[in-house]
This record gives sequence, C-alpha cells and structure tokens, in this order.
Amino acid sequence: MGRTVTRADLADAVYREVGLSRNESAALVESVLELVADALQRGESVKISAFGTFAVRQKGRRVGRNPKTGVEVPIPPRKVLVFRPSQVLRARINGETSVAVDDEA
Repeated sequence: MGRTVTRADLADAVYREVGLSRNESAALVESVLELVADALQRGESVKISAFGTFAVRQKGRRVGRNPKTGVEVPIPPRKVLVFRPSQVLRARINGETSVAVDDEA
C-alpha cells in the first residue's frame, strides 16, 4: 500500500501549483475542507466534477452478531459517509485513458 496524502501535502501542492504563500495555501486547503465538512454535516452531497461525490446516508437500526460469542447485539441507527467515484476517476485508477471528462460523478 502507498503512503497517505495529508493536509500538508495538499497545501504544498497548492503552494507549488498556484503560487500562494505557504500560509495562504494551508488556509485555502483548510477552507475547502471546512466547506465540504459543513455541507456534509447539513446532509448535502458534495460533487467534485471528474472526481466523485461524497454523501451522507442514513442507516437504520439492525441486529448484528458478535463474531466471537455469536450473541446478537442491537446496532442503533446512524449516519455514514459514502463516496462514489466518478467514471473518470475509476478509469484513471484502472489505467484507462479513453473516458471523456464530463459532469458525471
């Protein structure tokens, strides 16, 4: 498995590509991530063209089972974060290059 991309890596990429100062680049990354988190917290989807869609999904109450003991355990309803990659990102991950960039995410 490869290494993990961090906030610092994103800020450094903005610094190199856009030419903002390091502090401005870090602030920009934080601002974008905060906007994404706020939208998800409000239950909105976040669609990034040619990348994918982040959404919050409600999971209902269900009964699970402890794998060690076999005892049934109630699992309360909860919200989960889901990510659906765009066709463009899927093609890139699979080494394909023939997918056109569109608004499908």
